[in-house]
Amino acid sequence: MTAPSLPSEKGAEVGRRIGVGLMYGLFKPRVLGSWKVPASGPVIFAVNHSHNVDGPMVMGVAPRPTHFLIKKEAFIGPLDPFLLGIGQVKVDRSGADRGAITQALDVLSAGGVLGIFPEGTRGEGDFAALRAGLAYFAVRSGAPIVPVAVLGSSDRPGRLIKALPPLRTRIDVVFGDPFEAGDGSGRRTRKALDEATERIQKQLTSHLENARRLTGR
Repeated sequence: MTAPSLPSEKGAEVGRRIGVGLMYGLFKPRVLGSWKVPASGPVIFAVNHSHNVDGPMVMGVAPRPTHFLIKKEAFIGPLDPFLLGIGQVKVDRSGADRGAITQALDVLSAGGVLGIFPEGTRGEGDFAALRAGLAYFAVRSGAPIVPVAVLGSSDRPGRLIKALPPLRTRIDVVFGDPFEAGDGSGRRTRKALDEATERIQKQLTSHLENARRLTGR
């Protein structure tokens, strides 16, 4: 079996530029705290997820190109070569997708930015239930986690396109302070990952509450 290739950093930069044009063209993003994102080295964005536009929004406003883990169901028709071309990672959620795991770790090993929706699926966007994947990638790679809160994307559906927020809606994207998920021991046991997940959830929930205070949402 051929080893999965490293997602393209140049492709992700093209995706970032496309995201800039689309997101600022369709909506009114307000970005806070982007200066907190480390300028170089591996980083994991942990993004709350309440609307399909959240990923493209973060990709467009983030200061660095981002490789998101995206469910394989989104890679349909022409979107399959497009998403792969802009450096995104296809994930089969039905089991442990070793190819996607390898690609994600390779992104971090190369000093790139990995984007994760730690709740595993679209929901209320409140970080109420996290899967262990985020802790695994953070502990395994040693990369810092930057919490990202997207607010306003799911307030109400658009009139022209129900699947999108109303055109020119203000959507806030708040980047938080980087933090380490591990306890410094380097342990990767199930117990260590469970403990890391608890620490991560507290940090993400705190960031989301702070983001709501900052934005008034």
